[in-house]
Amino acid sequence: MSTPTVIIGKEVFELLRDDLAAIEREFGRDTVSNVAAITEIGEYLRGGGGKRIRPAVLLLSSKLFNYEGRGAVRLGAVMEIIHTATLVHDDIIDEAQTRRGRPAANTQWGNSKCVLAGDWLYMQSFRIALQERNLRILDALIELTQQMVEGELLQMEKLGKCISQEEHFDLIYRKTACLFSVCMRMGAILGNASPQDEEKVAQYGRDLGMAFQIVDDVLDLTASESVLGKPVASDLREGKATMAVIHALERCSPEEHARIESVLRNRAFNGVTHEQILEILNKYGSIDTAHSRAAEYAESARKAICTFPDSEIKRALLWAPDFVVSREK
Repeated sequence: MSTPTVIIGKEVFELLRDDLAAIEREFGRDTVSNVAAITEIGEYLRGGGGKRIRPAVLLLSSKLFNYEGRGAVRLGAVMEIIHTATLVHDDIIDEAQTRRGRPAANTQWGNSKCVLAGDWLYMQSFRIALQERNLRILDALIELTQQMVEGELLQMEKLGKCISQEEHFDLIYRKTACLFSVCMRMGAILGNASPQDEEKVAQYGRDLGMAFQIVDDVLDLTASESVLGKPVASDLREGKATMAVIHALERCSPEEHARIESVLRNRAFNGVTHEQILEILNKYGSIDTAHSRAAEYAESARKAICTFPDSEIKRALLWAPDFVVSREK
Protein backbone atom coordinates (compact mmCIF):
# COMPACT_ATOMS: atom_id res chain seq x y z
CA MET A 1 0.00 0.00 0.00
CA SER A 2 1.54 3.33 -1.03
CA THR A 3 1.67 6.04 1.60
CA PRO A 4 -0.42 9.09 0.65
CA THR A 5 0.66 12.63 1.45
CA VAL A 6 0.31 13.29 5.17
CA ILE A 7 -2.47 15.58 6.35
CA ILE A 8 -2.51 17.30 9.74
CA GLY A 9 -5.35 17.94 12.17
CA LYS A 10 -5.56 21.65 11.44
CA GLU A 11 -6.12 20.89 7.76
CA VAL A 12 -8.83 18.35 8.58
CA PHE A 13 -10.81 20.80 10.68
CA GLU A 14 -10.32 23.51 8.06
CA LEU A 15 -11.66 21.06 5.48
CA LEU A 16 -14.81 20.53 7.58
CA ARG A 17 -15.06 23.97 9.21
CA ASP A 18 -18.13 25.26 7.36
CA ASP A 19 -20.03 21.98 7.63
CA LEU A 20 -19.22 21.59 11.34
CA ALA A 21 -20.39 25.17 11.94
CA ALA A 22 -23.61 24.33 10.08
CA ILE A 23 -24.06 21.21 12.24
CA GLU A 24 -23.60 23.33 15.36
CA ARG A 25 -26.32 25.72 14.19
CA GLU A 26 -28.60 22.81 13.29
CA PHE A 27 -27.95 21.23 16.69
CA GLY A 28 -28.98 24.49 18.34
CA ARG A 29 -32.21 24.77 16.36
CA ASP A 30 -33.10 21.10 16.77
CA THR A 31 -32.93 21.13 20.56
CA VAL A 32 -35.50 23.91 20.99
CA SER A 33 -38.84 22.81 22.48
CA ASN A 34 -42.07 24.45 23.60
CA VAL A 35 -41.19 23.13 27.06
CA ALA A 36 -38.63 25.50 28.57
CA ALA A 37 -36.80 22.83 30.61
CA ILE A 38 -35.98 20.80 27.49
CA THR A 39 -34.62 23.85 25.68
CA GLU A 40 -32.57 24.86 28.73
CA ILE A 41 -31.11 21.38 29.19
CA GLY A 42 -30.43 21.04 25.46
CA GLU A 43 -28.65 24.39 25.31
CA TYR A 44 -26.64 23.58 28.43
CA LEU A 45 -25.50 20.26 26.96
CA ARG A 46 -24.61 21.81 23.61
CA GLY A 47 -22.66 24.52 25.40
CA GLY A 48 -20.51 21.87 27.04
CA GLY A 49 -18.72 21.45 23.75
CA GLY A 50 -17.11 18.15 22.85
CA LYS A 51 -14.85 16.96 20.07
CA ARG A 52 -17.66 16.58 17.51
CA ILE A 53 -15.62 13.68 16.12
CA ARG A 54 -18.73 11.63 15.33
CA PRO A 55 -20.35 14.18 12.98
CA ALA A 56 -16.87 14.87 11.57
CA VAL A 57 -16.40 11.26 10.44
CA LEU A 58 -19.95 11.25 9.01
CA LEU A 59 -19.06 14.32 6.95
CA LEU A 60 -15.82 12.72 5.76
CA SER A 61 -17.64 9.52 4.81
CA SER A 62 -20.21 11.42 2.76
CA LYS A 63 -17.46 13.43 1.04
CA LEU A 64 -15.52 10.23 0.29
CA PHE A 65 -18.48 9.27 -1.91
CA ASN A 66 -18.81 12.77 -3.39
CA TYR A 67 -22.12 13.57 -1.67
CA GLU A 68 -22.97 17.28 -1.92
CA GLY A 69 -26.46 17.58 -0.43
CA ARG A 70 -27.59 19.01 2.91
CA GLY A 71 -28.33 15.58 4.37
CA ALA A 72 -24.81 15.17 5.79
CA VAL A 73 -25.23 18.29 7.95
CA ARG A 74 -28.70 17.19 9.03
CA LEU A 75 -27.56 13.68 9.94
CA GLY A 76 -24.39 15.01 11.56
CA ALA A 77 -26.64 16.93 13.95
CA VAL A 78 -28.78 13.80 14.44
CA MET A 79 -25.76 11.74 15.49
CA GLU A 80 -24.58 14.43 17.90
CA ILE A 81 -28.06 14.67 19.42
CA ILE A 82 -28.13 10.88 19.90
CA HIS A 83 -24.67 11.01 21.46
CA THR A 84 -25.79 13.82 23.77
CA ALA A 85 -28.89 11.86 24.82
CA THR A 86 -26.70 8.89 25.77
CA LEU A 87 -24.48 11.15 27.89
CA VAL A 88 -27.52 12.50 29.77
CA HIS A 89 -28.74 9.00 30.56
CA ASP A 90 -25.22 7.74 31.37
CA ASP A 91 -24.68 10.54 33.90
CA ILE A 92 -27.95 9.71 35.62
CA ILE A 93 -27.17 5.99 35.77
CA ASP A 94 -23.60 6.66 36.97
CA GLU A 95 -24.75 9.38 39.41
CA ALA A 96 -22.10 11.61 37.84
CA GLN A 97 -21.43 15.02 39.35
CA THR A 98 -19.40 16.54 36.52
CA ARG A 99 -19.19 16.35 32.75
CA ARG A 100 -16.51 18.15 30.69
CA GLY A 101 -15.45 20.26 33.63
CA ARG A 102 -18.96 21.47 34.48
CA PRO A 103 -21.73 20.19 36.74
CA ALA A 104 -23.56 17.30 35.03
CA ALA A 105 -27.05 18.22 33.82
CA ASN A 106 -28.70 15.90 36.36
CA THR A 107 -27.14 17.89 39.21
CA GLN A 108 -28.74 21.06 37.80
CA TRP A 109 -32.21 19.85 36.81
CA GLY A 110 -32.56 16.55 38.67
CA ASN A 111 -32.83 13.00 37.37
CA SER A 112 -36.52 13.05 36.41
CA LYS A 113 -36.30 16.05 34.09
CA CYS A 114 -33.03 14.84 32.57
CA VAL A 115 -34.39 11.35 31.83
CA LEU A 116 -37.30 12.90 29.97
CA ALA A 117 -35.05 15.43 28.21
CA GLY A 118 -32.84 12.54 27.06
CA ASP A 119 -35.91 10.68 25.77
CA TRP A 120 -37.05 13.82 23.94
CA LEU A 121 -33.62 14.17 22.32
CA TYR A 122 -33.80 10.58 21.07
CA MET A 123 -37.23 11.15 19.54
CA GLN A 124 -36.17 14.47 18.07
CA SER A 125 -33.20 12.82 16.37
CA PHE A 126 -35.52 10.33 14.65
CA ARG A 127 -37.89 13.11 13.65
CA ILE A 128 -35.05 14.99 11.94
CA ALA A 129 -33.66 11.84 10.30
CA LEU A 130 -37.11 11.13 8.87
CA GLN A 131 -36.68 14.19 6.65
CA GLU A 132 -34.24 12.17 4.55
CA ARG A 133 -37.12 9.84 3.58
CA ASN A 134 -34.68 6.93 3.57
CA LEU A 135 -35.70 3.72 5.32
CA ARG A 136 -32.12 2.41 5.39
CA ILE A 137 -31.09 5.40 7.48
CA LEU A 138 -33.96 4.87 9.91
CA ASP A 139 -33.20 1.15 10.09
CA ALA A 140 -29.55 1.88 10.96
CA LEU A 141 -30.59 4.38 13.64
CA ILE A 142 -33.05 1.95 15.20
CA GLU A 143 -30.44 -0.81 15.34
CA LEU A 144 -27.94 1.67 16.78
CA THR A 145 -30.19 2.83 19.61
CA GLN A 146 -31.13 -0.75 20.45
CA GLN A 147 -27.45 -1.75 20.61
CA MET A 148 -26.66 1.21 22.86
CA VAL A 149 -29.53 0.53 25.26
CA GLU A 150 -28.64 -3.17 25.38
CA GLY A 151 -25.02 -2.20 26.05
CA GLU A 152 -26.03 0.02 28.97
CA LEU A 153 -28.21 -2.73 30.46
CA LEU A 154 -25.48 -5.36 30.04
CA GLN A 155 -22.97 -3.04 31.69
CA MET A 156 -25.31 -2.49 34.64
CA GLU A 157 -25.51 -6.26 35.10
CA LYS A 158 -21.71 -6.51 35.16
CA LEU A 159 -20.96 -3.61 37.51
CA GLY A 160 -18.63 -4.59 40.34
CA LYS A 161 -17.68 -7.85 38.60
CA CYS A 162 -14.41 -9.06 37.10
CA ILE A 163 -15.52 -9.52 33.48
CA SER A 164 -13.54 -11.01 30.59
CA GLN A 165 -11.89 -9.01 27.80
CA GLU A 166 -14.42 -10.50 25.37
CA GLU A 167 -17.31 -9.21 27.47
CA HIS A 168 -15.63 -5.82 27.75
CA PHE A 169 -15.08 -5.51 24.00
CA ASP A 170 -18.73 -6.39 23.39
CA LEU A 171 -19.74 -3.61 25.78
CA ILE A 172 -17.56 -0.95 24.20
CA TYR A 173 -18.74 -1.96 20.74
CA ARG A 174 -22.36 -1.47 21.78
CA LYS A 175 -21.80 1.71 23.79
CA THR A 176 -19.26 3.52 21.57
CA ALA A 177 -17.95 1.81 18.44
CA CYS A 178 -21.40 1.09 17.01
CA LEU A 179 -22.10 4.84 16.93
CA PHE A 180 -18.87 5.54 15.03
CA SER A 181 -19.67 2.73 12.62
CA VAL A 182 -23.17 4.04 11.93
CA CYS A 183 -21.81 7.56 11.37
CA MET A 184 -19.60 6.19 8.60
CA ARG A 185 -22.44 4.08 7.24
CA MET A 186 -24.72 7.15 7.08
CA GLY A 187 -22.22 8.96 4.87
CA ALA A 188 -22.00 5.94 2.58
CA ILE A 189 -25.80 5.65 2.32
CA LEU A 190 -26.09 9.35 1.45
CA GLY A 191 -23.39 8.93 -1.20
CA ASN A 192 -25.04 5.85 -2.75
CA ALA A 193 -21.95 3.73 -2.06
CA SER A 194 -21.80 0.12 -3.17
CA PRO A 195 -22.59 -2.46 -0.48
CA GLN A 196 -18.92 -3.46 -0.43
CA ASP A 197 -17.69 0.11 0.07
CA GLU A 198 -20.36 0.77 2.69
CA GLU A 199 -19.11 -2.20 4.69
CA LYS A 200 -15.51 -1.00 4.40
CA VAL A 201 -16.28 2.41 5.89
CA ALA A 202 -18.57 0.86 8.53
CA GLN A 203 -15.63 -1.38 9.54
CA TYR A 204 -13.40 1.71 9.65
CA GLY A 205 -15.89 3.40 11.99
CA ARG A 206 -16.14 0.33 14.23
CA ASP A 207 -12.36 0.04 14.62
CA LEU A 208 -11.96 3.79 15.12
CA GLY A 209 -14.62 3.67 17.84
CA MET A 210 -12.97 0.72 19.57
CA ALA A 211 -9.63 2.57 19.61
CA PHE A 212 -11.36 5.72 20.87
CA GLN A 213 -13.00 3.97 23.83
CA ILE A 214 -9.91 2.00 24.86
CA VAL A 215 -7.91 5.25 24.95
CA ASP A 216 -10.76 6.95 26.81
CA ASP A 217 -10.67 4.21 29.44
CA VAL A 218 -6.88 4.51 29.83
CA LEU A 219 -7.12 8.29 30.21
CA ASP A 220 -9.73 7.79 32.93
CA LEU A 221 -7.04 5.93 34.87
CA THR A 222 -3.98 8.04 34.04
CA ALA A 223 -4.95 11.64 33.22
CA SER A 224 -5.49 14.45 35.72
CA GLU A 225 -8.91 15.69 36.79
CA SER A 226 -8.17 19.15 35.34
CA VAL A 227 -7.52 17.60 31.92
CA LEU A 228 -10.41 15.11 32.02
CA GLY A 229 -13.00 17.55 33.34
CA LYS A 230 -14.25 14.86 35.74
CA PRO A 231 -12.81 12.85 38.67
CA VAL A 232 -10.03 10.43 37.76
CA ALA A 233 -10.68 6.68 37.96
CA SER A 234 -14.43 7.29 37.54
CA ASP A 235 -14.84 3.88 35.90
CA LEU A 236 -13.42 2.05 38.91
CA ARG A 237 -15.53 4.15 41.27
CA GLU A 238 -18.58 3.11 39.26
CA GLY A 239 -17.64 -0.58 39.37
CA LYS A 240 -16.56 -0.78 35.72
CA ALA A 241 -13.64 -3.03 34.80
CA THR A 242 -11.95 -1.67 31.65
CA MET A 243 -9.26 -3.26 29.48
CA ALA A 244 -6.14 -2.36 31.49
CA VAL A 245 -7.83 -3.42 34.74
CA ILE A 246 -9.02 -6.72 33.25
CA HIS A 247 -5.51 -7.38 31.86
CA ALA A 248 -3.99 -6.89 35.33
CA LEU A 249 -6.67 -8.98 37.04
CA GLU A 250 -5.81 -11.92 34.78
CA ARG A 251 -2.11 -11.75 35.79
CA CYS A 252 -1.74 -10.32 39.29
CA SER A 253 -1.25 -12.03 42.65
CA PRO A 254 -4.23 -13.01 44.83
CA GLU A 255 -3.50 -10.06 47.14
CA GLU A 256 -3.38 -7.59 44.23
CA HIS A 257 -6.50 -9.16 42.75
CA ALA A 258 -8.32 -8.62 46.06
CA ARG A 259 -7.31 -4.95 46.10
CA ILE A 260 -8.67 -4.25 42.64
CA GLU A 261 -11.75 -6.36 43.24
CA SER A 262 -12.55 -4.47 46.46
CA VAL A 263 -12.60 -1.15 44.59
CA LEU A 264 -14.88 -2.59 41.91
CA ARG A 265 -17.19 -4.27 44.40
CA ASN A 266 -17.40 -1.35 46.86
CA ARG A 267 -17.29 1.30 44.11
CA ALA A 268 -14.92 3.29 46.29
CA PHE A 269 -11.24 3.47 47.20
CA ASN A 270 -11.74 2.23 50.77
CA GLY A 271 -8.32 1.26 52.14
CA VAL A 272 -6.90 1.21 48.60
CA THR A 273 -5.52 4.24 46.78
CA HIS A 274 -5.68 5.14 43.10
CA GLU A 275 -1.85 5.18 43.09
CA GLN A 276 -1.75 1.58 44.37
CA ILE A 277 -4.04 0.46 41.56
CA LEU A 278 -1.88 2.27 39.00
CA GLU A 279 1.20 0.59 40.47
CA ILE A 280 -0.38 -2.84 39.91
CA LEU A 281 -1.41 -1.93 36.35
CA ASN A 282 2.06 -0.66 35.49
CA LYS A 283 3.71 -3.70 37.11
CA TYR A 284 1.99 -5.99 34.60
CA GLY A 285 2.27 -3.63 31.63
CA SER A 286 -1.51 -3.32 31.51
CA ILE A 287 -1.61 0.37 30.51
CA ASP A 288 0.89 -0.25 27.70
CA THR A 289 -1.08 -3.32 26.58
CA ALA A 290 -4.28 -1.27 26.32
CA HIS A 291 -2.45 1.41 24.33
CA SER A 292 -1.11 -1.29 22.00
CA ARG A 293 -4.59 -2.74 21.45
CA ALA A 294 -5.92 0.75 20.66
CA ALA A 295 -3.09 1.18 18.14
CA GLU A 296 -4.01 -2.18 16.56
CA TYR A 297 -7.60 -1.04 16.11
CA ALA A 298 -6.36 2.25 14.65
CA GLU A 299 -4.22 0.38 12.12
CA SER A 300 -7.16 -1.90 11.29
CA ALA A 301 -9.29 1.19 10.63
CA ARG A 302 -6.69 2.57 8.23
CA LYS A 303 -6.47 -0.76 6.40
CA ALA A 304 -10.26 -0.87 5.98
CA ILE A 305 -10.14 2.14 3.64
CA CYS A 306 -6.75 1.54 2.00
CA THR A 307 -8.31 0.53 -1.34
CA PHE A 308 -10.05 3.87 -1.88
CA PRO A 309 -8.31 6.25 -4.33
CA ASP A 310 -5.99 8.80 -2.77
CA SER A 311 -7.73 12.09 -2.01
CA GLU A 312 -7.81 14.85 0.56
CA ILE A 313 -10.76 13.12 2.23
CA LYS A 314 -9.03 9.75 2.40
CA ARG A 315 -5.96 11.42 3.92
CA ALA A 316 -8.21 13.00 6.56
CA LEU A 317 -9.72 9.60 7.38
CA LEU A 318 -6.24 8.08 7.63
CA TRP A 319 -5.26 10.85 10.08
CA ALA A 320 -8.24 10.35 12.41
CA PRO A 321 -7.04 7.06 14.01
CA ASP A 322 -3.72 8.71 14.94
CA PHE A 323 -5.62 11.61 16.50
CA VAL A 324 -7.80 9.23 18.50
CA VAL A 325 -4.86 7.18 19.83
CA SER A 326 -2.55 10.11 20.66
CA ARG A 327 -5.10 12.42 22.35
CA GLU A 328 -4.67 13.41 25.97
CA LYS A 329 -8.32 14.04 26.90
